[in-house]
Amino acid sequence: MNDRTPTIYELAGGDEPFRRLVDAFYARIERDPLLRPMFPADLEPGKLHQFLFITQYFGGPPRYTELRGHPRLRARHLPFVIGQAERDAWAGHMRAAIDEAGFSGEVRQALLNYFERTATFMINADPQRLDLRG
Repeated sequence: MNDRTPTIYELAGGDEPFRRLVDAFYARIERDPLLRPMFPADLEPGKLHQFLFITQYFGGPPRYTELRGHPRLRARHLPFVIGQAERDAWAGHMRAAIDEAGFSGEVRQALLNYFERTATFMINADPQRLDLRG
């Protein structure tokens, strides 16, 4: 008998819903005048990295670590000025992408909780003006 609790990755249905999430998110980034300049001209490598990271984080295969090593999430984002406006734009795009990708129930809530916290954690500019309400 297996009493193991399924991971969010497993509950979501594996890779495909996360591919939809990344595609929907990057489609929004591509059109965003505030965030688009932070990304390289070719978005494909970033899409792959984000897909590998989030699937690993939510219980999928450790492909991100195998390819890139430790995530060092905050360190990888330090070169960019991320204030409240950037955080809010990024989180808004991610919320919309989660819904567009079709996540629901506890999986949707787990994704929202993680991405809201992570977006706030990435702020590295104007910390005095930080709005912790998300």
